[in-house]
Amino acid sequence: MLESMEPQHHTQGSASEVFRVFLKLGVTSFGGPIAHLGYFRAELVDRRRWLDDQQYAQLVALSQFLPGPASSQVGFGLGLHRAGLRGALAAFLAFTLPSAVLLAVFAYGASLFTGQLGTGVLTGLKIVAVAIIAQAVMGMAKSLAPDRSRASIAVVAAGSALLLAGSLGQIAAIAFGAVAGYCFCREKDGATGAGLSLPVSRALGISCLCAFALLLVGLPMLALATGSDLLSFLDAFYRSGALVFGGGHVVLPLLQSALVEPGWVSEQQFLTGYGAAQAVPGPLFTFAAFLGVLAESGPGGLLGSALALLAVFLPGFLLLLGVLPFWNRISSWPGARAAMRGANAAVVGVLAAALYDPVFTSAITSAASFTLALLCLVLLTAWKTAPWIVVVMAAAGGVLLGLLP
Repeated sequence: MLESMEPQHHTQGSASEVFRVFLKLGVTSFGGPIAHLGYFRAELVDRRRWLDDQQYAQLVALSQFLPGPASSQVGFGLGLHRAGLRGALAAFLAFTLPSAVLLAVFAYGASLFTGQLGTGVLTGLKIVAVAIIAQAVMGMAKSLAPDRSRASIAVVAAGSALLLAGSLGQIAAIAFGAVAGYCFCREKDGATGAGLSLPVSRALGISCLCAFALLLVGLPMLALATGSDLLSFLDAFYRSGALVFGGGHVVLPLLQSALVEPGWVSEQQFLTGYGAAQAVPGPLFTFAAFLGVLAESGPGGLLGSALALLAVFLPGFLLLLGVLPFWNRISSWPGARAAMRGANAAVVGVLAAALYDPVFTSAITSAASFTLALLCLVLLTAWKTAPWIVVVMAAAGGVLLGLLP
């Protein structure tokens, strides 16, 4: 069925390969959405060379523009690029399942990351995120902001992302980068990398955009007309996923409004689950798996967990598939390529801003934590140590930091 929906496209890999790679990423990608982009780049751009920095930055820029879980949309797009729609589904499942399973288990009463040991592990995971994002910023800056004009765009974009709070600053930064690139980066027109190879037809794209809009408008109307708890449950999670700009943390106030205010979960349950979501790898949107188990509306249990996950991720993926066929065509125009160079440089600035706040400011609280972050960075860049090994070492280092006076 999926093959019939795809135009002719010579993919480079298989869905099983994508699943294996993203399962490893799903188990080891701690640190939140910006850190995930660093993990993806280290594994798929640097190590496996599935695509180059130009292509990767295009995908990141598009995902930053669209509502939804940015890092999961990038992962979905990477799977699509590698192995078509089956690869996209494989990337989503493999990257999401580890954290979703852990959070569903936690909802049934498991105690995770408590006491001195758990606090130390969390400290180490926050510190290693600093090193991973710093590596991504340095690597992307070399290829995406190598000259004066694009380096300047990156700096202005970083300032915009830092000075304008929330997703508004990120969107404004990338929009500025696109305009500045259109004006100042045309002379580099011959220096682009290969375009993204994403097998999405116009018909499929239009269908996905229509489905996104119909569900966004239709679910609340049907829930109100029928009084169905299940439809209200699906609407709460779908609406939360559809209205998120700027990544996973932005979904929290939406989910709190949709589930805590009507009394489906208690404030204490919500905060406990959010704490657990910080302790597991993978996308923060899998917090929905925890809430789906406990919500008094909807089926509850494992079925509720699965439906909540589907509903909260679906709008972001429908939008990505809907926009991609038009994005591919637009990005082939010379003016659009110049704008994309500027937007790519702005992505470097947005990542640099996120490296400072909230990653560095929340993780680096002492000389010892800064030293551990530097050690992780050297292991990643000079020693070429696998990221998952560095994560394990950082977790152990966080425990040791907790033992210091």
